[in-house]
Amino acid sequence: MPSLWKRITFSVASVLCVGSVALLVVALSTERWVTGRILCKTGAEIVNASHPEMEQFIGDIYYGLFQGGKTKKCGLGNRRSKIYIFPKLVRKLNGGLHMMVILFLLVAVGFALVSLSFCIYNARKVPYQSIKGHKGLYLWNFIAAFFGALGMLCFLAAVRHHGLTERVANHQENLFVLVVLDDSLDWSFWLGVGSIATHFAVCGVVAMSRIKLPKPEIKKPEEPTIAALDLLY
Repeated sequence: MPSLWKRITFSVASVLCVGSVALLVVALSTERWVTGRILCKTGAEIVNASHPEMEQFIGDIYYGLFQGGKTKKCGLGNRRSKIYIFPKLVRKLNGGLHMMVILFLLVAVGFALVSLSFCIYNARKVPYQSIKGHKGLYLWNFIAAFFGALGMLCFLAAVRHHGLTERVANHQENLFVLVVLDDSLDWSFWLGVGSIATHFAVCGVVAMSRIKLPKPEIKKPEEPTIAALDLLY
Protein backbone atom coordinates (compact mmCIF):
# COMPACT_ATOMS: atom_id res chain seq x y z
CA MET A 1 0.00 0.00 0.00
CA PRO A 2 1.27 3.53 -0.77
CA SER A 3 1.85 5.94 2.07
CA LEU A 4 -0.82 8.34 3.29
CA TRP A 5 0.86 11.28 1.54
CA LYS A 6 0.87 9.48 -1.80
CA ARG A 7 -2.75 8.48 -1.42
CA ILE A 8 -3.69 12.11 -0.77
CA THR A 9 -1.70 13.53 -3.69
CA PHE A 10 -2.92 10.93 -6.18
CA SER A 11 -6.48 11.45 -5.01
CA VAL A 12 -6.11 15.17 -5.67
CA ALA A 13 -4.62 14.36 -9.10
CA SER A 14 -7.63 12.13 -9.82
CA VAL A 15 -10.02 14.98 -9.01
CA LEU A 16 -8.06 17.28 -11.33
CA CYS A 17 -8.27 14.70 -14.13
CA VAL A 18 -12.04 14.48 -13.66
CA GLY A 19 -12.15 18.28 -13.81
CA SER A 20 -10.16 18.30 -17.05
CA VAL A 21 -12.54 15.80 -18.69
CA ALA A 22 -15.56 17.77 -17.46
CA LEU A 23 -14.16 21.04 -18.84
CA LEU A 24 -13.55 19.53 -22.28
CA VAL A 25 -16.95 17.85 -22.44
CA VAL A 26 -18.71 21.07 -21.48
CA ALA A 27 -16.62 23.03 -23.99
CA LEU A 28 -17.46 20.57 -26.78
CA SER A 29 -21.18 20.63 -26.04
CA THR A 30 -21.74 24.36 -25.56
CA GLU A 31 -22.23 27.11 -28.13
CA ARG A 32 -20.16 29.99 -26.78
CA TRP A 33 -16.83 29.49 -28.46
CA VAL A 34 -17.16 32.76 -30.37
CA THR A 35 -19.51 35.71 -29.96
CA GLY A 36 -19.63 38.79 -32.15
CA ARG A 37 -21.62 41.56 -33.79
CA ILE A 38 -22.86 41.44 -37.36
CA LEU A 39 -24.00 44.28 -39.62
CA CYS A 40 -26.70 43.75 -42.22
CA LYS A 41 -24.84 45.52 -45.01
CA THR A 42 -27.62 45.09 -47.59
CA GLY A 43 -30.30 46.62 -45.37
CA ALA A 44 -28.08 49.55 -44.42
CA GLU A 45 -27.29 50.27 -48.09
CA ILE A 46 -30.94 50.12 -49.15
CA VAL A 47 -31.98 52.89 -46.77
CA ASN A 48 -28.60 54.66 -47.06
CA ALA A 49 -28.26 54.57 -43.29
CA SER A 50 -26.11 57.20 -41.64
CA HIS A 51 -23.73 56.41 -38.81
CA PRO A 52 -26.26 56.91 -35.95
CA GLU A 53 -28.79 54.74 -37.81
CA MET A 54 -26.32 51.87 -38.20
CA GLU A 55 -27.21 50.59 -34.75
CA GLN A 56 -30.60 49.54 -36.12
CA PHE A 57 -28.85 47.09 -38.47
CA ILE A 58 -26.38 45.56 -36.01
CA GLY A 59 -27.19 42.12 -34.69
CA ASP A 60 -25.23 39.47 -32.85
CA ILE A 61 -23.94 35.96 -33.44
CA TYR A 62 -22.60 33.11 -31.32
CA TYR A 63 -21.54 29.59 -32.20
CA GLY A 64 -19.63 26.54 -31.06
CA LEU A 65 -18.27 23.44 -32.72
CA PHE A 66 -21.68 21.96 -33.52
CA GLN A 67 -24.28 24.71 -33.43
CA GLY A 68 -25.01 28.33 -32.57
CA GLY A 69 -27.39 31.16 -33.30
CA LYS A 70 -27.66 34.66 -34.67
CA THR A 71 -29.92 37.70 -34.52
CA LYS A 72 -29.93 39.83 -37.65
CA LYS A 73 -31.49 43.26 -38.06
CA CYS A 74 -32.20 44.15 -41.68
CA GLY A 75 -34.98 46.68 -41.24
CA LEU A 76 -37.63 44.02 -40.65
CA GLY A 77 -37.17 43.74 -36.89
CA ASN A 78 -35.08 41.19 -35.03
CA ARG A 79 -34.89 37.88 -36.84
CA ARG A 80 -33.37 35.07 -34.82
CA SER A 81 -32.23 31.83 -36.37
CA LYS A 82 -30.41 28.70 -35.27
CA ILE A 83 -27.11 27.68 -36.83
CA TYR A 84 -26.19 24.02 -37.30
CA ILE A 85 -22.62 23.27 -38.32
CA PHE A 86 -23.42 19.72 -39.42
CA PRO A 87 -24.19 18.41 -41.97
CA LYS A 88 -24.39 21.26 -44.53
CA LEU A 89 -22.50 24.26 -43.15
CA VAL A 90 -19.31 22.30 -42.51
CA ARG A 91 -18.95 21.80 -46.27
CA LYS A 92 -18.69 25.58 -46.78
CA LEU A 93 -16.16 25.97 -43.99
CA ASN A 94 -12.65 24.61 -43.90
CA GLY A 95 -14.14 21.22 -43.10
CA GLY A 96 -10.83 19.43 -42.59
CA LEU A 97 -9.65 21.98 -40.06
CA HIS A 98 -12.97 21.93 -38.23
CA MET A 99 -12.93 18.14 -37.98
CA MET A 100 -9.33 18.26 -36.74
CA VAL A 101 -10.41 20.52 -33.87
CA ILE A 102 -13.08 18.05 -32.77
CA LEU A 103 -10.79 15.04 -33.26
CA PHE A 104 -7.92 16.56 -31.27
CA LEU A 105 -10.22 17.45 -28.38
CA LEU A 106 -11.72 13.96 -28.31
CA VAL A 107 -8.22 12.47 -28.21
CA ALA A 108 -7.41 14.84 -25.33
CA VAL A 109 -10.49 13.56 -23.48
CA GLY A 110 -9.33 9.98 -24.06
CA PHE A 111 -5.86 10.54 -22.65
CA ALA A 112 -7.30 12.48 -19.71
CA LEU A 113 -9.35 9.38 -18.87
CA VAL A 114 -6.20 7.24 -19.17
CA SER A 115 -4.45 9.61 -16.76
CA LEU A 116 -7.41 9.35 -14.38
CA SER A 117 -7.23 5.55 -14.34
CA PHE A 118 -3.49 5.67 -13.60
CA CYS A 119 -4.01 8.16 -10.76
CA ILE A 120 -6.59 5.86 -9.17
CA TYR A 121 -4.25 2.89 -9.62
CA ASN A 122 -1.33 4.73 -7.95
CA ALA A 123 -3.56 5.84 -5.08
CA ARG A 124 -4.39 2.21 -4.30
CA LYS A 125 -1.25 0.26 -5.22
CA VAL A 126 2.48 0.70 -5.64
CA PRO A 127 3.23 -0.02 -9.33
CA TYR A 128 6.10 -2.36 -10.16
CA GLN A 129 6.64 -0.77 -13.60
CA SER A 130 7.76 2.84 -14.06
CA ILE A 131 5.31 3.43 -16.94
CA LYS A 132 2.45 2.78 -14.52
CA GLY A 133 3.86 5.23 -12.00
CA HIS A 134 5.06 8.82 -12.19
CA LYS A 135 6.61 8.57 -15.64
CA GLY A 136 3.41 7.21 -17.14
CA LEU A 137 1.34 9.97 -15.56
CA TYR A 138 3.70 12.63 -16.90
CA LEU A 139 3.42 11.06 -20.36
CA TRP A 140 -0.38 10.75 -20.48
CA ASN A 141 -0.94 14.28 -19.16
CA PHE A 142 1.57 15.73 -21.60
CA ILE A 143 -0.16 13.97 -24.51
CA ALA A 144 -3.59 15.13 -23.33
CA ALA A 145 -2.38 18.72 -22.98
CA PHE A 146 -0.63 18.53 -26.36
CA PHE A 147 -3.73 17.41 -28.27
CA GLY A 148 -5.90 19.89 -26.37
CA ALA A 149 -3.53 22.71 -27.35
CA LEU A 150 -3.55 21.54 -30.97
CA GLY A 151 -7.34 21.67 -30.98
CA MET A 152 -7.38 25.18 -29.54
CA LEU A 153 -4.76 26.43 -31.99
CA CYS A 154 -6.59 24.93 -34.99
CA PHE A 155 -9.82 26.62 -33.94
CA LEU A 156 -8.00 29.90 -33.40
CA ALA A 157 -6.50 29.62 -36.89
CA ALA A 158 -9.96 28.97 -38.38
CA VAL A 159 -11.38 32.08 -36.70
CA ARG A 160 -8.50 34.48 -37.35
CA HIS A 161 -7.19 33.36 -40.73
CA HIS A 162 -10.05 31.55 -42.48
CA GLY A 163 -12.94 33.94 -41.77
CA LEU A 164 -14.91 31.34 -39.83
CA THR A 165 -17.35 33.82 -38.25
CA GLU A 166 -18.22 35.47 -41.56
CA ARG A 167 -18.85 32.13 -43.24
CA VAL A 168 -21.07 31.00 -40.39
CA ALA A 169 -22.98 34.29 -40.38
CA ASN A 170 -23.72 34.23 -44.11
CA HIS A 171 -24.83 30.61 -44.25
CA GLN A 172 -28.20 30.29 -46.04
CA GLU A 173 -28.38 34.06 -46.61
CA ASN A 174 -29.71 34.60 -50.13
CA LEU A 175 -31.00 38.18 -49.91
CA PHE A 176 -28.77 39.85 -47.35
CA VAL A 177 -25.02 40.17 -46.90
CA LEU A 178 -23.83 40.17 -43.30
CA VAL A 179 -20.53 41.74 -42.31
CA VAL A 180 -18.76 40.82 -39.08
CA LEU A 181 -17.95 43.98 -37.14
CA ASP A 182 -16.10 42.21 -34.35
CA ASP A 183 -15.83 38.77 -32.82
CA SER A 184 -14.15 37.43 -29.71
CA LEU A 185 -13.44 34.12 -28.06
CA ASP A 186 -15.99 33.34 -25.38
CA TRP A 187 -16.10 31.17 -22.26
CA SER A 188 -16.49 27.80 -24.03
CA PHE A 189 -13.10 28.31 -25.68
CA TRP A 190 -11.49 29.28 -22.39
CA LEU A 191 -12.87 26.15 -20.75
CA GLY A 192 -10.74 24.20 -23.21
CA VAL A 193 -7.71 26.29 -22.29
CA GLY A 194 -8.48 25.66 -18.62
CA SER A 195 -8.47 21.92 -19.30
CA ILE A 196 -4.93 22.21 -20.71
CA ALA A 197 -3.78 24.07 -17.61
CA THR A 198 -5.34 21.36 -15.43
CA HIS A 199 -3.00 18.73 -16.89
CA PHE A 200 0.03 20.78 -15.89
CA ALA A 201 -1.47 21.04 -12.41
CA VAL A 202 -1.78 17.23 -12.35
CA CYS A 203 1.92 16.91 -13.21
CA GLY A 204 2.74 19.28 -10.35
CA VAL A 205 0.68 17.26 -7.87
CA VAL A 206 2.26 14.01 -9.09
CA ALA A 207 5.71 15.55 -8.59
CA MET A 208 4.71 16.52 -5.04
CA SER A 209 3.84 12.90 -4.31
CA ARG A 210 7.54 12.03 -4.55
CA ILE A 211 8.38 14.28 -1.62
CA LYS A 212 9.27 12.09 1.34
CA LEU A 213 7.83 13.50 4.51
CA PRO A 214 9.80 12.86 7.71
CA LYS A 215 8.27 10.10 9.79
CA PRO A 216 7.51 10.94 13.38
CA GLU A 217 10.02 9.23 15.65
CA ILE A 218 8.52 7.08 18.36
CA LYS A 219 10.65 7.14 21.47
CA LYS A 220 11.16 3.76 23.02
CA PRO A 221 10.64 3.58 26.76
CA GLU A 222 13.93 3.50 28.62
CA GLU A 223 14.69 0.18 30.24
CA PRO A 224 15.41 0.43 33.94
CA THR A 225 19.08 -0.08 34.76
CA ILE A 226 19.94 -2.48 37.57
CA ALA A 227 22.98 -1.53 39.53
CA ALA A 228 25.31 -4.01 41.27
CA LEU A 229 24.18 -2.75 44.71
CA ASP A 230 20.54 -3.54 43.83
CA LEU A 231 21.52 -7.14 43.17
CA LEU A 232 22.98 -7.43 46.69
CA TYR A 233 19.58 -6.74 48.14
